[in-house]
Amino acid sequence: MKAQDNIIKSKAGAPPQSWHAHGTEYAAQTLNSPENGLSGGQATARLAKYGPNELAAAKPRHPLMRLLMQFNNLLLYLMMAAGIITALLGHWVDAGVLWGAVVINALIGFVQEGKAENALSALRRMLAPHATVIREGKRQEINAADLVPGDRVLIAAGDRVPADLRLVQARELRVDEASLTGESLAVEKSTEAVAADAVLGDRDCMSYSGTLVVGGQGVGIVVATGLHTEFGRITRMLSSMEQVSTPLIRKLNSFSFQLALVILGLAAVTFLFGVFWRGYALTDMFLMSVALVASAIPEGLPAIMTITLALGVQRMARKNAVIRRLPAVETLGSVTIICSDKTGTLTRNEMTVQLMVTSGGSYQVSGVGYAPQGEITDLNGKPQASQQPDLLAALQVGVLCNDSTHQHSEDGWNIVGDPTEGALLVLGAKAGLHPDTLARQWVRLDSIPFESANRYMATHNKDEDGNDWLLVKGAPEQILNMCRWQLDGDTLQEIDVDYWRRMANDIAGRGLRLLALARKPGAPASGLLETTDMEAGFTMLALVGIIDPPRTEAITAVEQCHAAGINVKMITGDHADTARAIGAQLGIGVGKPAITGAEISLLDDAELRRLVKEIDIFARASPEHKLRLVQAMQDNGNIVAMTGDGVNDAPALKRADVGVSMGMKGTDAAREASDMTLTDDNFATIATAVREGRAVYDNLRKFILFMLPTNGGEALVVIAALLLGLTLPLTPAQVLWINMVTAGTLGLALAFDPPDDNIMSRPPRPPQEPLFNAFFIWRLTLVSVLMMLGAVTLFLYKLDAGASLEVARTMAVNTVVLCEVVYLINSRRLRRCVLDREGLFGNRYALLTIGVTLLLQFIYIYWAPMNTLFGSAPLSANEWLLTLAAALVLFFSVEAEKIIVQRFQASRA
Repeated sequence: MKAQDNIIKSKAGAPPQSWHAHGTEYAAQTLNSPENGLSGGQATARLAKYGPNELAAAKPRHPLMRLLMQFNNLLLYLMMAAGIITALLGHWVDAGVLWGAVVINALIGFVQEGKAENALSALRRMLAPHATVIREGKRQEINAADLVPGDRVLIAAGDRVPADLRLVQARELRVDEASLTGESLAVEKSTEAVAADAVLGDRDCMSYSGTLVVGGQGVGIVVATGLHTEFGRITRMLSSMEQVSTPLIRKLNSFSFQLALVILGLAAVTFLFGVFWRGYALTDMFLMSVALVASAIPEGLPAIMTITLALGVQRMARKNAVIRRLPAVETLGSVTIICSDKTGTLTRNEMTVQLMVTSGGSYQVSGVGYAPQGEITDLNGKPQASQQPDLLAALQVGVLCNDSTHQHSEDGWNIVGDPTEGALLVLGAKAGLHPDTLARQWVRLDSIPFESANRYMATHNKDEDGNDWLLVKGAPEQILNMCRWQLDGDTLQEIDVDYWRRMANDIAGRGLRLLALARKPGAPASGLLETTDMEAGFTMLALVGIIDPPRTEAITAVEQCHAAGINVKMITGDHADTARAIGAQLGIGVGKPAITGAEISLLDDAELRRLVKEIDIFARASPEHKLRLVQAMQDNGNIVAMTGDGVNDAPALKRADVGVSMGMKGTDAAREASDMTLTDDNFATIATAVREGRAVYDNLRKFILFMLPTNGGEALVVIAALLLGLTLPLTPAQVLWINMVTAGTLGLALAFDPPDDNIMSRPPRPPQEPLFNAFFIWRLTLVSVLMMLGAVTLFLYKLDAGASLEVARTMAVNTVVLCEVVYLINSRRLRRCVLDREGLFGNRYALLTIGVTLLLQFIYIYWAPMNTLFGSAPLSANEWLLTLAAALVLFFSVEAEKIIVQRFQASRA
């Protein structure tokens, strides 16, 4: 135990980084693990010392603290302040509405929070609940949590590996490590040590916690448990990471802070000016300052922002994108880089034969995935190529020398067994070969299963004429050593080894995985098929090039992203050649090298930041590499979306500005760490989501630019009254009425505005672009001044005409409301003219809200209780026409400004 203590010390199951670099004896001696297993006393002592094999959950924040933290938002402070002011004015219903909006916003944030805890829970659920061990010389089944370093664990097909193991026995053992490494094929395991610097996916003598055994059997010594497994390391990475703030939240926080300073400063200056310069009473100036604050606070902004984002969530859900966190909707619209995992995201995760080579030539195979749709043609596109004798013989071997099953279910075509063997079954189906029919015609008598030592699988079959055949498939270099002949058409020739090696190098250079197919007439020498029967005398039939093909729709989606100015990068755990081949088909990283995880490890952060600007494909990437890459891109000022489906993607998904997980084939850990889940696992859905995200941001900007001139016009009315020494044209209660009617009804319509036609042909907005630019300030000033001039002019006109103060104020209120009604139509297009059918009538919700606003305004003007409550008075038809005329002046002024600006920009282009 001293040796173990020296290595593991006080950390439960903490492995040195080189278990894979030493022989099996090293692990057995270091961890004091005898062949007959630990004794009960040893296991109990180690469990007490090193702790259970569990991913301990970090202590979560108390729910009350989480809830209180939701109120730590400056906009909510402004809303609460508006509620307090409204309550002081005696309008308790309005105050209740404002405070209700505050509570709703806080509850939404409270429900959405806790994503890190959920991700850790998902990782814990993935661990095996039980394990089969050898203790005291007997096989025992125990809880996986009770495993300790030094335990000997037995694993077999269908088992989930319960801890990190150094394999000491491996018989045809294959493990699916896709969720951990991104490797698309099951990994063949052995007990031979590998290089100390081998990356995770190349450590063939190790099996890692949470991965799935798909074939064979093995025995391994536990070298790491709990948080010290590779899964545990990812858990620690997730626990130590903070949630990245979204661009929208960052900009709104900045905007809210600046706006709060402006409002409070303006109110203070107004109060001091009125008291010390104009000599107004303190009480009057306080009410005027309250009116100014009430008019300037955009109390509807958080509520409308939430509604706009929620509507975007609903639209995305209908298009197979489920949003887990509301601000992620808008963030998608500002994405400048999409980092995508390869396997199952850009590709189908369905191995497919794309190329075959015989001695007579090369053949292309159309169709992708497991659906038996497609055909085999020569390079000139000539069909019926499968009728060539040499090619037909190869296809038969691929189907017969095969232990997998190709079947159809409600979910479509799928493979039971090895994906590579499944690809050969689909290939045969495209040529019209049915496995069951062929199996009856060529009865299997014996077989040699695939073993990593032999690197082939062989079968003994008898055809319909009673002839014996030995069929084999396997690694090309191994099969070539067994072959003396090759088949050209139906002619037997001496094998041209150089030709086959040339062809093999060419296919491998395209990133395809290789299999060779061969056969030999005759029966086994002893009657039973043995390795000695496989040493020579075979006829080489064909080389087969297999790849996990890209999704057809992903190719289109990548093109759309490039057209939208979004750079797509591939970050995968797969091999560099395979990644480059897939990238070439997708249009990612064409003509550029692929960088491996080992090369990334040699770079410091500054070098990595420079590298990610140039390179688009990163292969053999570990979770740490993926995380560093995302951080480097963010450090360069990019808004990064990361897609993935495996446990190895979870830290990068959480770190990215938008984490996108797969709903069908993705792991729970990836889904819980992400902001958005694609229910169809389709990369193309991301392009749709980006389009929706841009539309949401556009609509938010439209709302802000609609709302602020409203508040600005009201504030200018109050300031103008102060400067001119007038009675207030608007009382605080009337200001709140305007805000409630317009922001609560009119502004909501902009959330339903459809996206512009050119929304995906323009580049992403710069991440540093402020929410307000010179154009916004100009438009805000123009509309606010026009609104103020209309309201104050008509207010003074009615007073001069001898009208009562109530009528004059009602004219001012009606002018502001009608100005906002027409300005809503202006706001549907920020820079383009709306004087066409779609611009005026294209948003039916805008027409509906205008109708509701006018109805409410009629009630405000003509219903006696409202006259009493707000100090309003009925207006005549002529007075309505005057307020409408003032509104139309604003409408056509804004449209004229758009035309002038467009022409000016065109002349400078």
